[in-house]
Amino acid sequence: MDKIDIKSLDFNELETVIKELGLQKFRARQIYDWLHKKLVTSFDEMTNLSADLRKSLAEHFDITACEVARMQESKLDGTRKYLFKLADGNYVESVFMRYHHGNSVCISSQVGCRMGCRFCASTLDGLTRNLAPSEMLDEIYRIQVLTGERVSNVVVMGTGEPMDNYDSILKFVKLLTDENGLNISQRNITVSTCGIVENMKRLADEKLAITLALSLHSVTDEKRRELMPIANKYSIEELMEACEYYFDKTGRRITFEYALVRNVNDKDEDLKGLIKLAGRVKAHVNLIPVNPIKERDYKETAHADVLAFKNKLEKSGINVTIRREMGRDIDGACGQLRKKVLSENHEEA
Repeated sequence: MDKIDIKSLDFNELETVIKELGLQKFRARQIYDWLHKKLVTSFDEMTNLSADLRKSLAEHFDITACEVARMQESKLDGTRKYLFKLADGNYVESVFMRYHHGNSVCISSQVGCRMGCRFCASTLDGLTRNLAPSEMLDEIYRIQVLTGERVSNVVVMGTGEPMDNYDSILKFVKLLTDENGLNISQRNITVSTCGIVENMKRLADEKLAITLALSLHSVTDEKRRELMPIANKYSIEELMEACEYYFDKTGRRITFEYALVRNVNDKDEDLKGLIKLAGRVKAHVNLIPVNPIKERDYKETAHADVLAFKNKLEKSGINVTIRREMGRDIDGACGQLRKKVLSENHEEA
């Protein structure tokens, strides 16, 4: 019999399973507390349970726990990039960033990615598999244990397309915001998507208070298709309709992620188009100086031009920020560290 992934169970599900095993109901709260507040990685650490009970639980359940394969810390800003090894030998990346408003963690939602965005290292080797809710949670749990610091903000913007792993993302958000666990506010969670329209609408219907970030990166269908293969399936007009639907259902403003690529999407006509689209859905625009990867020939827009682009957006009434560049000296872009280690392992084999 396959063991149950206990960390992916919400409190009610755990309570049901515990009762089915003939155990007293209060045991569920004890176990949930150990898993999601004390962040243990084995039943042996649950010291208020008897040895026999711990043994029985280990026979029925698995506790998902990531293992640190590598950690790089930026000498520039203290950002830490973790490469975690999963139980099946796959690797995922997570990033720990300190801000004045609190600590933020950027996590992965898949092993690899099948979206094929041209400027992203995550997608170079395709999709291996989805992550379970427990695996996404444990990226955060391990970082909190390793740093000894509270995580207050979570961004699902690492390797993978969250809306391509929809059910697990939904469960992950529920577990992460549960008052019986880390109890992180929904308003402190951002989930990105390259634009899977039907799942953007499904998410809107959940009426969560999370922030949805759309990886836009271009304001014309033609240019977006060059950068992002997903644009062959969904037009910008369909994306805007989904954004309007999301805002209407949740009252939460969409964020447009816009990676500035030199001489590709940073011209005057791109600026005018972005002003029009952002104004239409009252979007916040997050400008991202593209993080170059050696497998592509895309270059970042010059810093002065990024500032000029931002100023013109602001003068048109668009709320805009420039993403603070974190960890540029430690393979900061999504997928870079994982790809490096996989290449090293391949050479050693």
